[in-house]
Amino acid sequence: AARMFLRLLSDIQWRAAHPKWRRMTSSQRSTSTTAEPHPVSLPAQAQVVICGGGIMGTSVAYHLSKMGWKDIVLLEQGRLAAGTTRFCAGIVSTARPMSIELKMAHYSNKLYQQLEQETGVQTGYMKTGSISLAQTQDRLISLKRIASSLNVMGIPCEIISPKKVLQLHPLINIHDLVGAMYVPEDALVSSANVSLALATAASRNGVQIHERTTVSHVTIQKGRVTGVETDRGRIQCEYFVNCAGQWAYELGHSGEEPVHIPLHACEHFYLLTHPLKEPLSSSLPTIVDPDGRIYIRNWQGGILSGGFEKNPKPLFTEGRNQLEIQNLQEDWDHFGPLLGALLRRMPGLEALQIMQLVNCPESFTPDMRCIMGESPTARGYFVLAGMNSAGISYGGGAGKYLAEWIVNGYPSENVWPLDLKRFGALQSSRTFLRHRVMEVMPLMCDLKVPRWDFQTGRQLRTSPLYDRLDAQGARWMEKHGFERVKYFVPPGNDLLDLDHSKTFYKPDWFDIVGSEVKCCKEAVCVIDMSSFTKFEISSTGDEALESLQYLFSNDLDVPVGHVVHTGMLNENGGYENDCSIARLSKRSFFMISPTDQQVHCWTWLKNHLPNDSNLVMEDVTWKYTALNLIGPRAVDVLSELSYAPMTAEHFPSLFCKEMSVGYANGIRVMSITHTGEPGFVLYIPMEYALHVYNEVMNMGQKYGIRNAGYYALRSLRIEKFFAFWGQDLDAFTTPMECGREFQVKLDKGMQFLGQEALWEQKQNGVYKRFTMFILEDHDTDTDLWPWWGEPIFRNGRYVGKTTSSAYSYTLERHVCLGFVHHYDEETGEELVVTTDFINQGEYEIDIAGQRFHAKAKLYPFSSLFTQRRRKDEVELSGYQRE
Repeated sequence: AARMFLRLLSDIQWRAAHPKWRRMTSSQRSTSTTAEPHPVSLPAQAQVVICGGGIMGTSVAYHLSKMGWKDIVLLEQGRLAAGTTRFCAGIVSTARPMSIELKMAHYSNKLYQQLEQETGVQTGYMKTGSISLAQTQDRLISLKRIASSLNVMGIPCEIISPKKVLQLHPLINIHDLVGAMYVPEDALVSSANVSLALATAASRNGVQIHERTTVSHVTIQKGRVTGVETDRGRIQCEYFVNCAGQWAYELGHSGEEPVHIPLHACEHFYLLTHPLKEPLSSSLPTIVDPDGRIYIRNWQGGILSGGFEKNPKPLFTEGRNQLEIQNLQEDWDHFGPLLGALLRRMPGLEALQIMQLVNCPESFTPDMRCIMGESPTARGYFVLAGMNSAGISYGGGAGKYLAEWIVNGYPSENVWPLDLKRFGALQSSRTFLRHRVMEVMPLMCDLKVPRWDFQTGRQLRTSPLYDRLDAQGARWMEKHGFERVKYFVPPGNDLLDLDHSKTFYKPDWFDIVGSEVKCCKEAVCVIDMSSFTKFEISSTGDEALESLQYLFSNDLDVPVGHVVHTGMLNENGGYENDCSIARLSKRSFFMISPTDQQVHCWTWLKNHLPNDSNLVMEDVTWKYTALNLIGPRAVDVLSELSYAPMTAEHFPSLFCKEMSVGYANGIRVMSITHTGEPGFVLYIPMEYALHVYNEVMNMGQKYGIRNAGYYALRSLRIEKFFAFWGQDLDAFTTPMECGREFQVKLDKGMQFLGQEALWEQKQNGVYKRFTMFILEDHDTDTDLWPWWGEPIFRNGRYVGKTTSSAYSYTLERHVCLGFVHHYDEETGEELVVTTDFINQGEYEIDIAGQRFHAKAKLYPFSSLFTQRRRKDEVELSGYQRE
């Protein structure tokens, strides 16, 4: 192998020293950039204008035309498929850890398989299968978790031994492998040809395609798209779709009203070789070696091999633009570690002749998930970009979901994890994006154990208490750019070990979180929950009440000072938001929502509230620090600090009142904790936050007060069977499906959004049911832990997946929450899920291929509720937002 490496190195040095070879290859690549005349003038108007002729733009055009929309124009600044799509490695892989990404890739694979027959354009589709290698046991566990998801979706997949790897691919060195995952239906394609095939089909369906046409900016009036300005004139349109790939960011910022699309390009390298002496079979499986950071596929009898290095090179930070991407500078020194990994994995490549080192830009996003959806600031402005080097795998499915979104107003699957509105303007700083993608690109191969955190772009949004909590041992995680405490490391613990504890098994913070939970149940804890989204909605007349009554399912016409927990539903009855609303006065409401709802909820309200000057909505998230006092002694701490009685007779559950705490006035105190435990949340004007926190901690000393974090809160809410939005609840989940009928007032005397759908479910039943599972034969110390996304089996048949899990320190068992479906055994048709169906089944949870027996419950254990509280108080506080 060492001799082989030297031989390759000399080949590389020769190529670097011979400019003639470089000129020849670059001239071959630049022939496509010669200017061509524009034979057809642009139309003056269209229903939809799509910018970008790569895999994303052509897929959106294809699917829109399939759905019957014909008045569509696709504009490409260079030539079709001449951007990143042209240089894509062409690997269609369904092995994705996230459900929505897996579904997109699976659909893409099926689409590409029949595209050649549909269009007559050769796509190079070849079903080769793929093998993902594991050099460590933790990597094998992560592959087993993915394999469980693939199998229940009906995608063939198996965990195989190193010997089987050798049988499938005889050139692979298996000496350091512990196992692998084989997905036989994964495929290879020519991504540029797939794009051309999609464009051909779209064109036959009436889509107009114009190359050599540059979009300068999109015009927006009164918050809506009205047209597109190009170098060849203006097109009026209702919808604009930004599929501009790495230039999507610049295009979004080109108009007077910016659309923030957080992505950044990095250089991506792969090697092409001449055919081997014995050319590789075209049916050899693609190899993915994440621990070696490389992928290897057959390419015309030779090899195409690239990877994701630990030290990526971001580019175009200043916004440099090119029409068609020319091959960037070769950098053999930079590619060296990946080349070394290739030679270790395939040491038999003695006669390897290198043809080319390809360097092309790929765009990456701050959280490694692609970006799709409608802009929060401009109606009719849609985005599909930031594919994190998986564009060909996602292209078909992503184009389909976005087309559905444009035509129907919503896609057919829950795409919230990919929604543009999960980001705010704060993630659009070029410095932030440059630093974050330098972390993201290596993470493509790094082992991602549960609850890992990004290290770059941190301390962006912080509570006024950040330094105070940090000094007391806080360990931080980030949500929507906001720093939040996971747990507090007690003095004397080995901090370094805790910071680096990464495992699928029992984590090192287990006992720390357990002591915080114990304190919440027996004394009093303080959790800083300032990251909650907070809006105030008011009006001069009754406009605020009337508008909110239409948008929310519960009755908000309650006495001043009362707090209502309610869903903000769509027309299908699904949760667009899950929140609590306090009535501050006859005409003023205070709305508390999950952290990551800040952009989504604001947009939804802005789009649905009447355009009335008497109605005012303000985002006051930054104005208030939120302290959650949890535990039976919270009432004593607050009583002493405020010189006011805080017992249930004087301060009932779900009540809100402005009070003085210590020296500070105007503190909004709510008798609600989001955990089911007794206590209060204090909404404190920012300037008083440190004073109030110090007063609470000092007064609480005699009651055993301590700080706690979100891990303790998660354990408490899951053992109480409380769902939270974004993981358990989404736009496809209704209150009827998760036991929240008591938060819906179908007869509140006026119509509300989603009411008809809920009436129908009430009469006909539901097709899935939120269920609590307690693992029975699971050893917390030695068995793999459930985290989320594990398949649920009823009587040996797959019925759904878990949505969240936590260890219950009260039950001393793991608790999983998830949805149970009822599929007809013969037809697979979804049937109504009844209480009897849930109660009469034998359940198992599949954790990385190992099944554990579980007890199913539709209601929380009564033994958990040892506090003497009214039943409806427990029910009504039954929600959580993280």
